[in-house]
Amino acid sequence: MAPVRPLHLLAASGILLLAGVEPVSAEPRRYRIDPEHFAIGFEATHIGYSSVLGQFLKAEGHFVFDETTRTLHEVEIRVDARSVFTNHEARDGHLRSADFLDAEAHPAIVFRMTRAIPKSETTGVVEGDLTFRGKTLPLSVEVTLNKIGKYPWGENWVVGVSARTTVQRSLWGSTYAVDNGWVADFVPIRVELEAIRE
Repeated sequence: MAPVRPLHLLAASGILLLAGVEPVSAEPRRYRIDPEHFAIGFEATHIGYSSVLGQFLKAEGHFVFDETTRTLHEVEIRVDARSVFTNHEARDGHLRSADFLDAEAHPAIVFRMTRAIPKSETTGVVEGDLTFRGKTLPLSVEVTLNKIGKYPWGENWVVGVSARTTVQRSLWGSTYAVDNGWVADFVPIRVELEAIRE
């Protein structure tokens, strides 16, 4: 597959020039998402009274990026559906069931990028395929590049990204309480991450 131009990293060259720093390498490099700085949160309305806020506590991911040509060769994010957390044990158990995540049968939620569409120097849309509950469908993600450069501590070269999307869970077969409106069908997702160049 031909390299895809990255949206969440398009501004890297301008930031590097402003900082007076040149990339160490002029070839594609793998970036590993730092699990200590990787947050995936969601929000779902509950019977119209309030919204439940939750997150997934275990996830990993990577991409391959060439800072010179500004091309992205690979993106993959894997989320452990069993790690869902809303600070309520019974509710978390229900979310893991076949009514929602079906985490026992399909423990991995996977997003793989297919292409990127620029909107500005620091924002854009990353399109890809989301595999959830054993079904794969396209998903678009709004992304923002926050910062790229050498970390203040140590020698790591780090990219920081914020991302937003909304998942219509019924498309993936999670239809519990959708018809009566008790639980939201459209679930906003927020991702915050830092990735370390390897």
